Amino acid sequence: MDVCRSPFCQGERLLLKTFFGRHQGVLMKYRWAVAIVLVSIIFLGAAAVQNKGAAQITIEAGERGAVPFPHHLHQDKLGDCNICHSYFPQEARAIELLKENGKLVRKEVMNKLCVKCHKAEKRAGNKAGPVTCSKCHHKG
Repeated sequence: MDVCRSPFCQGERLLLKTFFGRHQGVLMKYRWAVAIVLVSIIFLGAAAVQNKGAAQITIEAGERGAVPFPHHLHQDKLGDCNICHSYFPQEARAIELLKENGKLVRKEVMNKLCVKCHKAEKRAGNKAGPVTCSKCHHKG
Protein backbone atom coordinates (compact mmCIF):
# COMPACT_ATOMS: atom_id res chain seq x y z
CA MET A 1 0.00 0.00 0.00
CA ASP A 2 1.28 3.46 -0.95
CA VAL A 3 1.57 5.70 2.14
CA CYS A 4 2.73 8.87 0.44
CA ARG A 5 0.75 11.83 1.74
CA SER A 6 2.51 14.66 -0.04
CA PRO A 7 0.44 17.04 -2.23
CA PHE A 8 2.36 15.71 -5.24
CA CYS A 9 1.26 12.12 -4.57
CA GLN A 10 -2.31 13.16 -3.88
CA GLY A 11 -2.40 15.19 -7.11
CA GLU A 12 -0.91 12.29 -9.00
CA ARG A 13 -3.59 9.92 -7.64
CA LEU A 14 -6.37 12.37 -8.52
CA LEU A 15 -5.01 12.79 -12.05
CA LEU A 16 -4.73 9.03 -12.56
CA LYS A 17 -8.20 8.40 -11.12
CA THR A 18 -9.73 11.11 -13.29
CA PHE A 19 -8.17 10.02 -16.55
CA PHE A 20 -7.63 6.31 -16.08
CA GLY A 21 -10.40 5.25 -13.67
CA ARG A 22 -10.13 1.65 -12.49
CA HIS A 23 -6.71 1.15 -14.15
CA GLN A 24 -4.98 3.60 -11.83
CA GLY A 25 -3.41 0.90 -9.64
CA VAL A 26 -1.47 -0.58 -12.55
CA LEU A 27 -0.40 2.87 -13.70
CA MET A 28 0.74 3.82 -10.17
CA LYS A 29 2.89 0.70 -10.07
CA TYR A 30 4.60 1.67 -13.31
CA ARG A 31 4.31 5.46 -12.98
CA TRP A 32 7.96 6.22 -13.72
CA ALA A 33 7.91 4.09 -16.85
CA VAL A 34 4.69 5.78 -17.97
CA ALA A 35 6.18 9.22 -17.25
CA ILE A 36 9.32 8.44 -19.26
CA VAL A 37 7.28 7.18 -22.21
CA LEU A 38 5.03 10.27 -22.18
CA VAL A 39 7.98 12.68 -21.98
CA SER A 40 9.73 10.82 -24.81
CA ILE A 41 6.65 11.05 -27.02
CA ILE A 42 6.36 14.77 -26.37
CA PHE A 43 10.03 15.49 -27.18
CA LEU A 44 10.11 13.25 -30.25
CA GLY A 45 6.90 14.82 -31.54
CA ALA A 46 8.30 18.32 -31.12
CA ALA A 47 11.52 17.38 -32.91
CA ALA A 48 9.64 15.81 -35.81
CA VAL A 49 7.46 18.89 -36.36
CA GLN A 50 10.32 21.36 -36.52
CA ASN A 51 12.08 21.18 -39.89
CA LYS A 52 14.16 24.32 -40.02
CA GLY A 53 15.60 23.77 -43.47
CA ALA A 54 19.25 24.35 -44.32
CA ALA A 55 21.46 26.18 -41.82
CA GLN A 56 23.18 28.12 -44.61
CA ILE A 57 21.71 28.93 -48.02
CA THR A 58 23.49 30.37 -51.04
CA ILE A 59 21.26 32.62 -53.14
CA GLU A 60 22.45 32.94 -56.73
CA ALA A 61 22.29 36.61 -57.65
CA GLY A 62 23.70 36.98 -61.15
CA GLU A 63 26.50 39.41 -62.01
CA ARG A 64 26.87 40.84 -58.50
CA GLY A 65 27.73 37.40 -57.11
CA ALA A 66 26.10 34.89 -54.81
CA VAL A 67 24.70 35.84 -51.41
CA PRO A 68 25.53 33.52 -48.51
CA PHE A 69 22.42 33.58 -46.32
CA PRO A 70 22.62 32.39 -42.68
CA HIS A 71 19.16 30.82 -42.62
CA HIS A 72 19.13 29.48 -39.04
CA LEU A 73 20.53 32.76 -37.69
CA HIS A 74 17.58 34.60 -39.26
CA GLN A 75 15.10 32.02 -37.95
CA ASP A 76 16.44 32.40 -34.43
CA LYS A 77 16.46 36.20 -34.62
CA LEU A 78 13.05 36.67 -36.28
CA GLY A 79 11.10 33.77 -34.81
CA ASP A 80 8.40 33.95 -37.51
CA CYS A 81 9.11 32.25 -40.85
CA ASN A 82 6.29 34.18 -42.56
CA ILE A 83 8.20 37.45 -42.27
CA CYS A 84 10.34 36.25 -45.17
CA HIS A 85 8.29 33.42 -46.58
CA SER A 86 5.29 35.62 -47.28
CA TYR A 87 7.40 36.79 -50.25
CA PHE A 88 8.50 33.37 -51.47
CA PRO A 89 7.69 29.70 -50.77
CA GLN A 90 9.68 27.50 -48.41
CA GLU A 91 11.50 25.42 -50.99
CA ALA A 92 14.98 25.10 -52.42
CA ARG A 93 15.91 27.80 -54.96
CA ALA A 94 12.61 29.64 -54.37
CA ILE A 95 14.05 33.10 -55.09
CA GLU A 96 15.87 31.96 -58.24
CA LEU A 97 12.77 30.18 -59.55
CA LEU A 98 10.56 33.22 -58.94
CA LYS A 99 13.06 35.39 -60.84
CA GLU A 100 13.25 32.91 -63.72
CA ASN A 101 9.44 32.86 -63.99
CA GLY A 102 9.24 36.66 -63.92
CA LYS A 103 7.34 36.69 -60.62
CA LEU A 104 10.08 38.46 -58.68
CA VAL A 105 11.84 41.51 -60.01
CA ARG A 106 15.54 42.15 -59.50
CA LYS A 107 16.42 43.60 -56.08
CA GLU A 108 12.82 43.26 -54.86
CA VAL A 109 13.66 40.91 -52.00
CA MET A 110 16.78 42.83 -51.06
CA ASN A 111 15.11 46.26 -50.98
CA LYS A 112 11.72 45.31 -49.54
CA LEU A 113 12.91 42.80 -47.03
CA CYS A 114 16.62 42.46 -46.24
CA VAL A 115 17.91 46.03 -46.24
CA LYS A 116 14.70 47.44 -44.76
CA CYS A 117 14.89 45.03 -41.81
CA HIS A 118 18.65 45.45 -41.32
CA LYS A 119 18.29 49.26 -41.25
CA ALA A 120 15.40 49.07 -38.77
CA GLU A 121 17.47 46.84 -36.47
CA LYS A 122 20.41 49.22 -36.71
CA ARG A 123 18.19 52.24 -35.89
CA ALA A 124 16.86 50.34 -32.87
CA GLY A 125 20.43 49.96 -31.63
CA ASN A 126 20.60 46.23 -32.28
CA LYS A 127 23.27 44.24 -34.07
CA ALA A 128 22.18 44.21 -37.71
CA GLY A 129 23.08 42.63 -41.00
CA PRO A 130 24.69 44.43 -43.95
CA VAL A 131 22.92 47.26 -45.80
CA THR A 132 25.16 47.66 -48.88
CA CYS A 133 25.43 45.47 -51.96
CA SER A 134 29.09 44.55 -51.60
CA LYS A 135 28.65 43.33 -48.03
CA CYS A 136 26.21 40.58 -49.12
CA HIS A 137 27.23 39.70 -52.68
CA HIS A 138 30.41 37.69 -53.17
CA LYS A 139 31.81 37.04 -56.63
CA GLY A 140 33.52 33.77 -56.70
